[in-house]
Amino acid sequence: MSDRELEALGEPDLQIAGLRVWVHGRQFPQLQDYWDGNWLRVTAYCSYPQSSVCVHGSFVHLGEIHGLHREVEALHQTLQGQAELRCIEPNLGVELQAQTGGHIRVKISITPDHMTESHSYTDGFDQTYLPPIIGGCKAILDKFPLREPEALQR
Repeated sequence: MSDRELEALGEPDLQIAGLRVWVHGRQFPQLQDYWDGNWLRVTAYCSYPQSSVCVHGSFVHLGEIHGLHREVEALHQTLQGQAELRCIEPNLGVELQAQTGGHIRVKISITPDHMTESHSYTDGFDQTYLPPIIGGCKAILDKFPLREPEALQR
């Protein structure tokens, strides 16, 4: 992805270490159910000095963003355990693992084609990087409210 294409996307909706994610909208905006109505069209771009990977498509579900938000909040409060973006689709995954002294180990898995490629990056940062992740998740959920499962709507 060129610098010009990245600039055209604007500020990412979510950034975790070298991963930037832009949300373009719902895949099926007309649908109100939990499973189909919560898929997001996204661009995910992971860049480090020696390589970069870009993925476009509908492979992130709002339920996954909700889970990441909840887990990163808990990680920030306790500085213990882990938080994950557990995508059903194999294109993207993120693991944040608490280490000693407020350090967080980051593992990012990203691929445009899980049948022919796999890319993973390991990084780290300190606890001060957690609030922007929480804020990014919250902003996505505010802009695209999670459509609850029917059992919870009753």
